Amino acid sequence: MELRHLRYFVAVAKYLSFTAAAESLGVAQPPLSQQIRDLEDEVGTALFERTTRRVTLTRAGHDFHVQALAILERAGEAVERARAIGAGTAGIINIGLTGSMLAGPLGPALRDFARTYPAVDLRIHEMSPDRQIAMLKSGQTDLSFLRCPPEDADLVRVCAWTETVRVVLPKGHRLATGALGLSDLRDERFVFLRLSDSLFANYLWDCCAEAGFVPSITYQAVEAASLTSLVASGLGIAIIPEFVARLAHADVVYRPLEGPPIRADVFALWMAPKAPLIANFVDLVRSGPAPAD
Repeated sequence: MELRHLRYFVAVAKYLSFTAAAESLGVAQPPLSQQIRDLEDEVGTALFERTTRRVTLTRAGHDFHVQALAILERAGEAVERARAIGAGTAGIINIGLTGSMLAGPLGPALRDFARTYPAVDLRIHEMSPDRQIAMLKSGQTDLSFLRCPPEDADLVRVCAWTETVRVVLPKGHRLATGALGLSDLRDERFVFLRLSDSLFANYLWDCCAEAGFVPSITYQAVEAASLTSLVASGLGIAIIPEFVARLAHADVVYRPLEGPPIRADVFALWMAPKAPLIANFVDLVRSGPAPAD
């Protein structure tokens, strides 16, 4: 049994006329009649009662008509959803990230994408940077956002947005006013992103080394957003991404650094090939937030 058999049956049931049904379908009547006979043979019972004057549905035909309409409707929905997924307007995106990413353009992008593509299910998975790579490669996530992503031939990466850094200092700190360069931080205690699983943390370490000192680290955290609270608690100072500094805290101050810029650019990563759904989301992130209404 094929879908065309059901379409032919539904047309005859609608018009109760093989001639009218054939005309609506754009087929000749003899082949249509043969297709209906083949269908009845496969079902094992008559679906129509035929006389020289009229065509009517049998009791089995009435019930089969209900089921046939439901099957054709579901088939149509399946086709439309497949087309939408192929066009990148429906489906599921599993996104790996650290929570601090939501402080930047990614947060508004999630909102705008959900409005533009309501048939897409966005699923957010917070995890450490090294775990994000493993999840991408295992197919458990479709897309990740990372600072200082590793060089990996299996992964495609593009810059999602550019970002610099800010220094977080306790309120009243001696460096809280005036010009501030990285070398001015040489005698400070630091709270740092965890060096074992963050290439961005290692990059910041290298920047300090190039400025002539090795940072004295009192505590390491997974989340950049956590560093601000640690600074407020008096455990040290921190270098955090620019957009994370927008999460205001009453007990700290945020300062820019003079001198060569320290980059905190965020990259989107995925396994090739890029599905249309991923392409649509990445394009929206890179284009920036939609204008306010």
